[in-house]
Amino acid sequence: MNIKDYLIDHLTFDWATLLVDWKWLLPTEFSVWLMNKYGDLVLIADDGSVLFFDVGSGTLERVADDRDDFSRKLDEDDKASVWLMIPLIDQLTAAGIGLDEARCYSFLTPPVLGGEYTVKNTVTLPITEHYGVYASIHEQIKDLPDGTQVVIKVKT
Repeated sequence: MNIKDYLIDHLTFDWATLLVDWKWLLPTEFSVWLMNKYGDLVLIADDGSVLFFDVGSGTLERVADDRDDFSRKLDEDDKASVWLMIPLIDQLTAAGIGLDEARCYSFLTPPVLGGEYTVKNTVTLPITEHYGVYASIHEQIKDLPDGTQVVIKVKT
């Protein structure tokens, strides 16, 4: 496995602008270390700990004490498959669905709204749109109990 097959080169992205609508979830200070092809991020917190920001589920989780700990954990169980979305990206690649510059994979129906992790439920979106749409959805539903019926209004 080549990890670069599952990541997007994000070094030139303006993260302050891309993630402005996620202030309600993200820490005040952090740096982006890795970005998978679905736009999920591996962040480095001020204390050096590693956080996994799952955009589709709208969650932020501390997953490792530091970069070395994360690298070790990536080889455990199915963590690489989950964090890097390996099986689904392999299926998309096999189906000939690639990414153009400044785009990432996204879901037609977000997982948090019952969407499945499948090729059929995957589209490509401009990265700016991906983060904006998901921030809007998650901010609107963040305080609702599971199973609540919702009507989503996307901010433009």
